Amino acid sequence: MKLIFPKKAALALIAGIMLAGTASTQSAEPEKRMNTQDITSKVVYHINDADTQALGALRNLRNHLDVSPKTTIIVVSHATGVDFLMEGAKHEKTGTAYAPLVSALTARGVRFEVCEITLKNRNLKKDQFVMEAEFTPSGVVRIADLQTQQGFAYLKP
Repeated sequence: MKLIFPKKAALALIAGIMLAGTASTQSAEPEKRMNTQDITSKVVYHINDADTQALGALRNLRNHLDVSPKTTIIVVSHATGVDFLMEGAKHEKTGTAYAPLVSALTARGVRFEVCEITLKNRNLKKDQFVMEAEFTPSGVVRIADLQTQQGFAYLKP
């Protein structure tokens, strides 16, 4: 039996195959980002060593919000990472006071959370921290919850 394809049908079939191939190629490519001013992502920054992470993290947070101001950001600190949130804390090498930087970022919607297990283990009191500090029962559990249950991206400066 001889099949006869009209010329237009054959061209339509070839065009369909080519388009299907193009579509699968396009879906494998990363999606182009929208204007960063419109991004509404959620991010948790993890700080567990204030000496090596805090100043850089605060700069990253400012830059993050400058580029993507609608981002929800929570900073979770534990171990020696809580030290930058203590009253009067300054960067050891530069002498930069942390409180004004934390205050400015809080005004932009950033939340700073301190691990209560760390408080207990280090015999620290809540009144030793800047007024912007919030407290969470466990920093590690909070980070895990934000990632797995609430869809936050994880960043460690």
